[in-house]
Amino acid sequence: MYSKILILRFPKTEVQKPVVCNLAKNFDLNFNILNATIYSGKEGMMVLELWGNKKIFKQGVQYLKDQGVIVENAAQAIERDLEKCVHCGACTAVCPTGALSVQRPEMLVIFDQKKCSICEFCIPACPTRAMVIKPKDTNFL
Repeated sequence: MYSKILILRFPKTEVQKPVVCNLAKNFDLNFNILNATIYSGKEGMMVLELWGNKKIFKQGVQYLKDQGVIVENAAQAIERDLEKCVHCGACTAVCPTGALSVQRPEMLVIFDQKKCSICEFCIPACPTRAMVIKPKDTNFL
């Protein structure tokens, strides 16, 4: 599973077209609209969390660009949902920077966000989906 938070800038010629719907349908990608301002006949902007197979993800982004949509990576961070985390340690096995570690003897998973390189390896490794990508700045629009 691969995911990114993207900022999509739609030219006024594309605002009326179901570009994001086609993206999900034709490329089997999932999305969550985090923020959007799109006006009929004018340019628009959308902050979109997009996820799916990495190869298909790249094809989907290329589709967006082919439609005239400007695609930018949003500033993002990895966060842990403490309510979902069961401290199984699966994420610690894939973390290359040591941002995720097991505190002994308590056997609690510790997340040091300062060490996180946002490689996203922990996201598919987490069986409870406690590790998530969040935008650093939610004031996009």
